[in-house]
Amino acid sequence: MTTQPVTATGPAGEKQHMVLMFVGLMLSMLLAALNQTVLSTALPTIVGELHGVSDMLWVITAFILASTITMPIYGKLGDLMGRKALLIAAIILFMIGSVIGGLANDMGVLITARVVQGLGGGGLMILSQAVIADVVPPRERGKYMGMMGGVFAIASVAGPLLGGWFTEGPGWRWVFWINIPLGLLALAALSSS
Repeated sequence: MTTQPVTATGPAGEKQHMVLMFVGLMLSMLLAALNQTVLSTALPTIVGELHGVSDMLWVITAFILASTITMPIYGKLGDLMGRKALLIAAIILFMIGSVIGGLANDMGVLITARVVQGLGGGGLMILSQAVIADVVPPRERGKYMGMMGGVFAIASVAGPLLGGWFTEGPGWRWVFWINIPLGLLALAALSSS
């Protein structure tokens, strides 16, 4: 990713680069946003199957704590090392947590998966916004940040619907497995931008 602002009048190659990068950033943000809302609907079924009512709150809290702690760390590392490689690492870490969650057979493993997801999720949220600030001129930044905010609106509506559908249909583990194709698409878009 370039740190130079991309103008609307730039060559076609720059526009294509910007579109691919923005798609990757939107998918990264969708991963983090959808993760919380999809899980909220499926959580009662998950807890019932894994016999962990007493640990239910940790499934949500583990992600929030890990992502909150890592956000400023990702921000500082992004300033020092660059944001693209760090964002790709955060997506991969988030996907590893998703695989662990999809394979979880008890609440301890599920909570560990949520911590790993949170370690990646903190980077997804903060780095996606920081990259927009790096490459979009201030005059156009509001439009892009508005679209990024729209991802949260979509996730807040689609997440509970998907969580319920996964729980009643293919199974609650798809709450985690859905992150793999989304993460791969985000990685492909960011790697080619």
